[in-house]
This record gives sequence, C-alpha cells and structure tokens, in this order.
Amino acid sequence: MTTTSLFHATDSALKLPQYVHEHSRWLIEIPVRILVIILVALLVRALLHRSIDRLVRPVHVGEVPGILRPFKERVSNSALFESTGLMSARRAQRAATLGSVLKSAVSFVVLMTALLLILGELEVSLAPFLAGTSIVGVALGFGAQNVVKDFISGIFMMLEDQYGVGDVIDFEKASGTVEAVGLRTTRLRDVNGTVWYVRNGEVVRVGNKSQGFAQVVLDVPIAAGSDVEAASAAMLAVAEEMRAEDEWASVFLGDPEVQGVEELTREETVIRLVARVRPLEQWRTARELRRRIRDRLNVEAAE
Repeated sequence: MTTTSLFHATDSALKLPQYVHEHSRWLIEIPVRILVIILVALLVRALLHRSIDRLVRPVHVGEVPGILRPFKERVSNSALFESTGLMSARRAQRAATLGSVLKSAVSFVVLMTALLLILGELEVSLAPFLAGTSIVGVALGFGAQNVVKDFISGIFMMLEDQYGVGDVIDFEKASGTVEAVGLRTTRLRDVNGTVWYVRNGEVVRVGNKSQGFAQVVLDVPIAAGSDVEAASAAMLAVAEEMRAEDEWASVFLGDPEVQGVEELTREETVIRLVARVRPLEQWRTARELRRRIRDRLNVEAAE
C-alpha cells in the first residue's frame, strides 16, 4: 500500500466518527425514539386488547360478561332462554361483537397516535398529511356510506339489545328466528326454513316477539244460534284448568280472560279469549288451547 492510499484511509477513518457525531441525532437519537414509540404503541395495544378480552369472557359459566353489565338486557328474566342455552349464546355473541368494535377502535387510536408521533420525530409537516387524510376520508365516506350506515346501526342495536340470538323478530319483509347477529347484517330463519340476511342499516322498524311477555289471542267461532254465555264459560274454564296444571303453570303470566263477541255474522259468532304468557310460548299455548276448547265445545254440543 502506497503512502498516499494509506493517508486517505487514515483520513476516512478519522472523518467517520466525526460524521457520526455531527449527525448523531438522525443516525441514533431519532431511530431510537421511533423504535421506542413503536414498542410502546404495541405494548399499550396488547394490554388494552387483553383487558377487553377479560371483559368479553364471563368469569363463571352463565354469568353476564363484564362488557355487558353497563347495558340493559331485555330478556334477562326469560326462563325459556336460560333453559335452552340461548341466553348464553346471545350474551356471548353480543359481548364478542362489542369487544371486536372496542378492539378496532383501540387499534386505530393507538396506531394513528404512534404514526403522528413518528412523523413529528421525522419533522414531517402534518398539515398536508391531515388534509390528504381528510380528502381520502370524505371519498371513502361517499363510496362506503351504506357500509358505514350498517355498522353504526349494528352498534346501536347491540348497545340497546333490540334483539339477539333466539329472538323471533319481524322485519316486515322477512320474519323468523334470529340465528346470528353481526355489525353489518342479521341472519334469521323463517318457519319454512329459509335463511334471510338483513342489512342492519336497512332496518327501519323491527318487531320483537320475545321481549317481556307475549299474548295469546284466540278467536273461536261458534254457530250463530249457539249460547254465547255457555260457550264463553266453557272457553274460560278450559283456559283456567290448563293454567292450573303443573306443566303450564309457569307459562301463564296472568289470568285468562274472555273479552266477549269479536265478530258476528249470520252464520257464526266469534268469541275472543286472551291470555298473557311467557315470550316464545304463545304459539304452543295457543295450539293446545284450541285443541282443548274444541274438544270441550264438541262434548257440550253432543250433550
């Protein structure tokens, strides 16, 4: 190696530490800060997700998940839901959906905060970035407004517990038993076995037949010349006898009542009987009442 080349090599070796020293902020300080920001963001995100998972999972089997305790549960007193396991499925799906929303929100806030801090460390002007983000947000909002509408409707539906798995609901154009509830769509199956997928944002009104109590309304026709008082008394006696049975005692929520003549024609007289029962029990109860009332009226007519 010549003296000249040796001099150049020595000079370069001496200049390298000086260069590192002069640019230490960009070579060492800023990368370390960015790395710390990323690590802290990932740690915070993981801790928050873990906390949300704990809120979603019930401590004991059958217990209400912590994430649902601040919100109202409209079918909490339904023995039918509890006995069939639908309550646990309903709570689990509702809690999982709300947990998914919270996780997405946490991830977005944490990662966006980390990104803005990193851009600040790189001395990037945030004004053009924010302006561009706003433009993209507006464009996406116009293009995906129906999806956003579905998600927002789904969130409010979950928070208010308007319906859930196992409920029998009427969407006007589709009705049936709810099989799955998501933020964007609701899946239900009608009495014919057809599966319907309904977008949450398209639901203007919904009738829930599974909340609070249900009403059995029977319109029983008798011949126009029959004794209305005797027929009414027979119908009421059948309903009261049925309510007194152990199998049906927990189903009825009040005393059956004959409201009187509902319709009158030359051929027949229609008498109305009503009874308040537990949710989802109205159809089974009505079928059994019809059978018993028909048998009783046939016996009395034969006598």
